[in-house]
Amino acid sequence: MFSFGLLKAQSGYFEDALRFSQFNSTGSARIMGLGGTQMSLGGDISNIHTNPAGLGFFRRSEFSFTPSFGTWTTETNYLGQLQENRTTNIAIPNLSLVISNPKGPLETGAFRGGTFGISFNRTNNFNSNFGYFSDIEGQTSIIDAFIQQANGIPESQIENFGLTGLAYSTFLINPITEDQNGNPINNPSQYDSFVLGFPFQDESVVTEGRSTQTTISYGANFYNKLFVGGGLGLTSINYTSRKSYGEEFFNEPLMVSSIDEFLNITGFGANINLGVIYKPIDEVNLGFNFQSPTWYRFNEEFEASIVNQFDNFYFEPEDITLGTEQASTPIVLGTYNLNTPMRFSGGATFFAGKNGFISADIDFVDYSRGRINSRDFNPNDDNQEIRRLYGQTFNYRVGGEYRIDKFRVRAGYGLYGDPFRSSTFSRSTQQLTGGFGVRFEKVYVDLAVMGTRFDQLYNPYSVIENGQEIGPIIEIRNQITNGMLTVGFNF
Repeated sequence: MFSFGLLKAQSGYFEDALRFSQFNSTGSARIMGLGGTQMSLGGDISNIHTNPAGLGFFRRSEFSFTPSFGTWTTETNYLGQLQENRTTNIAIPNLSLVISNPKGPLETGAFRGGTFGISFNRTNNFNSNFGYFSDIEGQTSIIDAFIQQANGIPESQIENFGLTGLAYSTFLINPITEDQNGNPINNPSQYDSFVLGFPFQDESVVTEGRSTQTTISYGANFYNKLFVGGGLGLTSINYTSRKSYGEEFFNEPLMVSSIDEFLNITGFGANINLGVIYKPIDEVNLGFNFQSPTWYRFNEEFEASIVNQFDNFYFEPEDITLGTEQASTPIVLGTYNLNTPMRFSGGATFFAGKNGFISADIDFVDYSRGRINSRDFNPNDDNQEIRRLYGQTFNYRVGGEYRIDKFRVRAGYGLYGDPFRSSTFSRSTQQLTGGFGVRFEKVYVDLAVMGTRFDQLYNPYSVIENGQEIGPIIEIRNQITNGMLTVGFNF
């Protein structure tokens, strides 16, 4: 195993910048039943990692845990052909403890007490799989992408260039060794292929992993009017991707080509969270929160292989008959840093006495502010792609709770904006939620059900012609259904 000092372990680091930066509201079943609305609500364990000012509302200590069960269904559409895949997820996405130290009603002073909180929270889930197939010939082949990537690389160096080097080693692409006058070219840097037709294409992509955050926060209460708080978040990420791509040709020297890729990314990061909630009157809460960038450091491991089945094709330039040709990369190791964009959030809650409340949130995130740094490769191209592709977005959430004695009924809706700067295809996320709960003196139980929908576009390889992308584009529709149960104990 060794690292390439000048080569990337993978391509598409700008995609990592978005994948590890996107924000979705998480927390207890109570909060998720409200559509994730929580920036101006206080007294919930979710305040630990969202708006720590809400910890100032606690009047007693609390411990809670939240198991969840869900399914992630994907439906792909490629050339009008549909394929559905489903993944089941079982987890405990939240464990929380708050220790409250309020002042008594007879004690004087502006400071009315404070609460310390610590939580373990799953902030993102990567367990999914999708695939697509085609019994219709595509308009391009991945060979076209390899030729574009190889052009300009001297033959003496090309074997070191990841998948493109494997395509060269297995005769998918070959150097142009003579100029137009038939003169030999020393160390050529232009390539073509003797495979000219268009293939049937299929691929399977399986991703696994999660991002989790351990948060330590404190919230203080002043005059029962002003609540302020701050927290430190320590985030870890484990992400794995396995891709199996295939092409099948007819009436060509190449019959079948298979490409397998494995990528594992692990990382650790830290962020700072500052918040305030103000009660101008007893019936209204106004909240504001600032989430700093998360400063990540990632380690990655990548390897790939190609197997090509030729129809006993005689390759005259090297006087060889091609049958099964295969090659693999070494295990490539790399390290890079990612700074995610900061986030600003605000919210308001309106209480209808003891009958319930309505709450709403808004977030502002500028995804173009993400940045990648590395000593193992030059990140300039990826940072340019981040600035070119991604833009500013707003997220909206609204939820309400109705109280009947000890029982609570909840519903909510969330809309997370499209992070891409300009596109005719919407990648926004919609979330519809509902739930109920019951509260006793020492114990409470909350249940929530969430339905999440969003669409994606997937490009297995890129071929540019006249400045336009002509490589295959696969549309993916995602439907995630989750159930959560929070059990809490007051003491």
